[in-house]
Amino acid sequence: MIGPVRVEETGPDPSAVRALAGAAAAADGVPPLSEPVLLALREGRGRHWTATRDGRLVGYAHLDDSTSTAGTPSAELVVHPDARRGGVGGALLDALESAGAEQAWAHGRRPAALAFAAARGWTAVRTLWQLRRPLSLPLPDAPLPAGITLRAFEPGRDEDAWVAVNARAFAAHPEQGAWTVRDLLDREAEPWFDPAGFLLAEHPDGTLAGFHWTKVHPGPPPIGEVYVLGVDPSARGLRLGPALTVAGLRHLAGRGLASVLLYVDDDNPRAVALYRALGFTEWDADVQFRRTATGR
Repeated sequence: MIGPVRVEETGPDPSAVRALAGAAAAADGVPPLSEPVLLALREGRGRHWTATRDGRLVGYAHLDDSTSTAGTPSAELVVHPDARRGGVGGALLDALESAGAEQAWAHGRRPAALAFAAARGWTAVRTLWQLRRPLSLPLPDAPLPAGITLRAFEPGRDEDAWVAVNARAFAAHPEQGAWTVRDLLDREAEPWFDPAGFLLAEHPDGTLAGFHWTKVHPGPPPIGEVYVLGVDPSARGLRLGPALTVAGLRHLAGRGLASVLLYVDDDNPRAVALYRALGFTEWDADVQFRRTATGR
């Protein structure tokens, strides 16, 4: 006989949650938890719930309002593939709703997740496209604007300047523009961080004009990412965005990678047009939901 689901707010074992997320990713083809949630799990930030059945971890949920629009609590949850359709997801969502969660992310447009959200009165309000491109495709010439030079990020020197430019470049973005030096340092501590792939564009006076921060996911197979690409308002109109994009893609190709991915909001037509012109096509999407009704 299968026992009841037990949900409790607790400080979970990060390795156990990562193993749970790995099992879900293997079944679904997409990681179920975002990088900010995994970092919060490691650092003990936010609120965490575990779901267990017969002493076994079968689900996990996280709630964190530190990077959410207007402080709206944002949530993510994952259920082990072997425990789905058994009330685990519903029990975790009950806990999140009771704690005030009003928005949540589902990674990958999986029909079961979309149907579950709709049944509980959550409405899709935002789509974050994942685009991909083979790095074997030729790249256009995209020279840097006159006077602009490119160099690698230097840890211990560039944090404050980068955070300031990132805030200006993403002033209207609900998450990226709110990054702090601590958010940057958290990622510098990750095994994947490589300053050689963190490209900074400078004006002649040494101030930052923009950046292209690349990332390599270990796989298998390994894949590159246009992790964050931003242009300071002072450099808009110079065609720096295409030049930075191409420079980062050439860097990733030089690492011997076969392909590259990126994420872009569907309501950012300028960025979508830039990436499509460079050969990126739709691969998948993450969906953000808002709680609009009480449903069961």
